[in-house]
Amino acid sequence: MNDEPRNDRLRLFLTRRRASFRYAFAGLAHVFRTQPNAWIHGAAAAGVVLAGFWLDLSRSEWGLVVVTMALVVTTEILNTAIEAVVDLASPEPHPLARTAKDCAAAAVLVTAGMAVVVGALVFAPKIWDRLG
Repeated sequence: MNDEPRNDRLRLFLTRRRASFRYAFAGLAHVFRTQPNAWIHGAAAAGVVLAGFWLDLSRSEWGLVVVTMALVVTTEILNTAIEAVVDLASPEPHPLARTAKDCAAAAVLVTAGMAVVVGALVFAPKIWDRLG
């Protein structure tokens, strides 16, 4: 039995996966290179991680914090993608283009706001204990 066709399929599969990761990392790099709010979210996440170590978060608290940070970054990435597609589809100002961009930005705002709430619920009692 000849394994060459199977090896070719595996090689093609791995090549395509590698390309997929390369595109994904290029998108992530684009967001952090071009979006000032992504830098703010990144700095906030770094501060949260440092505070989490200082306050010795539990495994479940880390889970909440990590998922929340991922949601904020994900909505920022989606916001950037939506803005790019709208700019491509509607280079001239249009009310629907503005609505799409505003709604995408609102998604980031809501997610970031909820991240503050989750942060307060997780961190406030621990900070209170440390200071009290």
